[in-house]
This record gives sequence, C-alpha cells and structure tokens, in this order.
Amino acid sequence: MIVVNGHGGDKYSWYAFYSGILYARAGAAVLTYDPIGEGERNAGHESGTRAHDRMQPPPELGARLGGLMMTDVMQAVSYLENRAEVDPRRIGAMGYSMGSFVLSLAGAVEPRLRATVLVGGGNLDGPGEYWDTSKQMCQGLPYRALSFLGDRAAEVYALRAKAGPTLIFNGTGDTILQGSKRDFYAHFDDLRRRAGLLAPGTRVFENQYEERVGHRPFFVTKGAAEWLERQLDFPEWTVAQIQAMPVTHILSWARERAVDTDKLYATEHREGGTQALGQNVPGLTREQLSAWPRSEWETIKGEMIYESWLERARRVLSGEGSARP
Repeated sequence: MIVVNGHGGDKYSWYAFYSGILYARAGAAVLTYDPIGEGERNAGHESGTRAHDRMQPPPELGARLGGLMMTDVMQAVSYLENRAEVDPRRIGAMGYSMGSFVLSLAGAVEPRLRATVLVGGGNLDGPGEYWDTSKQMCQGLPYRALSFLGDRAAEVYALRAKAGPTLIFNGTGDTILQGSKRDFYAHFDDLRRRAGLLAPGTRVFENQYEERVGHRPFFVTKGAAEWLERQLDFPEWTVAQIQAMPVTHILSWARERAVDTDKLYATEHREGGTQALGQNVPGLTREQLSAWPRSEWETIKGEMIYESWLERARRVLSGEGSARP
C-alpha cells in the first residue's frame, strides 16, 4: 500500500503513520513519503510548509511539478514491486486531498496499481471549476495542462478503469471541495456515466460517502478498509473481521498521545472527528519516522529538497541545463 499525502502533510502526519500501522497489521507492506517541499524534502526539514503551493515563475514549472508528483507515485510502485516480500499483482494506493488529485492522474497512467482509493477529493471537474482554480502551482496549472484531453475528468477515470478499480470516498459536508455548493451525488453519477462511455465494459469508480462531515482521510475508516480487502485480500484480515473491529476517535487519540495535528483540520467536523479503524496505535516521533538522522540529512539534502529542484528546473527551461529535472 502507498499513502499519498495531502497539502501540508507528509510522512510525519498522523494519518500517514496511523494508516501505515493499521494496514501493516492487516499484513501489508506500507510505503509513504514526503511530498516535494515537505519534511525531508524541504530545506528547513519542516512540515506544513505548503511550499509547493506558492507560485513560481515561469508557469510551465507548475506542469512540471505535477509531473514530478506523479513520478513520485510511480517510483513508489517500482520500489514496492521489487521488494521480495511484496506481491506485485496486489499493489494499491491511497490519496488524501491534494494526494487524491495526484493519485487520480498517476493512477490513470500506472497500470501496476491494482486498486486506488481517493479521499477528500476525486471530484475532477470542468473548465474554470474547482481543480482549475485551486492551488495553482500543484493543482491548477497541472490540471489545465491536460485540457487537450477535452473532458479531462472522464478521460482520467476511463484510463484508470482500464487498469483497475477505484473507490472515491468523501464527506458530503466537505466545504473545501465546494461540498456546500455542489451535489456530490449528481456530480459523481454524471462523471461515472461519461467515463463509462469512454471505457465501455470496464469497472468505473465506486463511491462512498459519510453524511454531514468534512475533509477527512477516510482510508483509515471501516468502509475503505472493507473495500480494499475485497480488492487486495489482505493476509491477516477478512471483511467480517474488519466489521467487528473497534474504532478510535482521532481527536481523543491525538490528545492522549500528544500527536501533532494540523490545527486547521483538528476539529470534530474535519480530521479530528474521524472514527479510525483499530485501537492502540502508538504516536510516533519525528525521529522515529525520519529516513535519515538529521546530521546525515544535512549532508545530502541538496539531492532531494524542493528548492534544489526549482533551481534545476529553471536552468533546464532557460536552456542552461541538459538534464530534465
């Protein structure tokens, strides 16, 4: 399983390591990483920077940033595919918020992904709507770069349907995704119809909803876990076992274990109210979750941080560089 994090999120985020432990208990190998600009891919080793949100000239950098984020997902698949303990026919991925956008695009061109789950998103839309007008550097510009496809949303999901099944899971009160202005049910029904016309005979995406709640990483909940069990057949779980498992109220869990949460989302309506599958998941520290000791990271950070990538990308665009970043 691959966890693709959202805006301000990285491998240090509660939902990243909670889902890692949860699905490891199911018998899966779970991989997550820092989105470019966060965590160990940020010059200050900081989380919640949203560095990739800020516009950087020229505009073509936005399309390239989208490509980089898609490549991260594909590299994660390649890494897992080559692990001896991983069944390469049963690799899945879960994306939250911005991660759902990245995974929707990557999933359309990555046939090695058996199943994908998109939460807090997946509502790809049309010209001038949410995804065109949202965070420009990492969402708006990359999505507009796909305008040549015509009906981009339908084309993306038609391509994904040919590769494998997808679950899209949202709260109907998700105002970040204009949930208060859009009828999620009608939007997804129409999108499924259009994608089905482009990919007849395929299994176009499925939907689950939680009523009257907001932006949450629903892939840690029972509904998503049951769906994934049906697609991937985890070694240590059955659907009946999942249904009988206890749940954890995330806001209470985070307070008890002093787990850092994004204050913007740590409310009952949003992430804090999540009823996450399982119990007794420990809170992990930054030191436990880091890929390198801080001193070693300082000597190699230039190879991986966003700031270095921007510098290389600008050189290429100006004709000064020879390698494509």
